[in-house]
Amino acid sequence: MADAVFLGLAIITIGSAIAALEVRSLIYGSIALMGTLGGIAGFFLLLDSPFVAMFQIAVYIGSIAVLILFTVMLVRRELIFIKIEDKRRRYAGIGLMLALMLGLGAIILSSGIKTITTDEPPVDFRKIGEDFLTYYWPALVLMGFILASSVIGALTLARREDLTNDQHNA
Repeated sequence: MADAVFLGLAIITIGSAIAALEVRSLIYGSIALMGTLGGIAGFFLLLDSPFVAMFQIAVYIGSIAVLILFTVMLVRRELIFIKIEDKRRRYAGIGLMLALMLGLGAIILSSGIKTITTDEPPVDFRKIGEDFLTYYWPALVLMGFILASSVIGALTLARREDLTNDQHNA
């Protein structure tokens, strides 16, 4: 059962990651990015780490991806990036990605990470949550204010653009 769930999550995560890169519309690309981040949260659930999975959903899907989506929707530019269709660039990008993955894989495999042992007991997720709410709450509140102010800034810029367009048209 766990293998089938893992395979399903892998297909969803990789498929939505490819869709986020290849879709022409930025809105659909942002939605595909949310699917990718949701798949990663599913992997954390499979690893029996619900706190990290919920943190992934709250921070990355609930904040970052929604902020990207709102920004794209508020700016309302049809062509933010001009996409140049060039087969050589695509193949060069794929080759560079493969070379980077092979290099990083070689570094990780030769690092001796499998031989690392520790005498420390595993950390309970309740302790992590307790530390977040006790010691790190000002940083979490500050991140929330920064995200809220960036959405307000995007609204202000979109409003200012509408006013200037209406003044020029009148």
